[in-house]
Amino acid sequence: MKHGRKIVKLQRKQDHRDALLMNLTCSLIEHRRIRTTLAKAKALRPYAEKLVTLGKRGTLHARRTALSSLRHKDSVKKLFEEIAVASKDRVGGYTRITKLGQRRSDSAPMAYIEWVDAYVPKAAAAPEAAAEPVAEEAAPKKKAPAKKKAAPKKKAAAAE
Repeated sequence: MKHGRKIVKLQRKQDHRDALLMNLTCSLIEHRRIRTTLAKAKALRPYAEKLVTLGKRGTLHARRTALSSLRHKDSVKKLFEEIAVASKDRVGGYTRITKLGQRRSDSAPMAYIEWVDAYVPKAAAAPEAAAEPVAEEAAPKKKAPAKKKAAPKKKAAAAE
């Protein structure tokens, strides 16, 4: 019988598969959306969603469990402080997979995987607010500095 044999192996051994999923999850946390093959996106979805559930708990034990899976402190911090907070009202289904079609080189089906609750990082929100008033003001343009004339060439000492 094939009970409990649902894991997608992605033609890799377990250590390689675990490292692949860890790196894909860290990239997803960092970039909010990644482009990968459809099979990898489908394998990544339960892995990433379980980590968001840990992030929603917010306990020290949950943080350490996530750190043992991801092995990147920055990714765990971003997961707990930004992604889990943005998904606090959602019961499940934190990721979205969008099919893109086939890759040109080998015709592998490609897809985007992204967070459903797209959070806006605090650092990115502040410059946009500051940039809008500057764009509205019509600041006079300065004239370009005049070009300097080339210095006269010194005559070579032909008398020698």
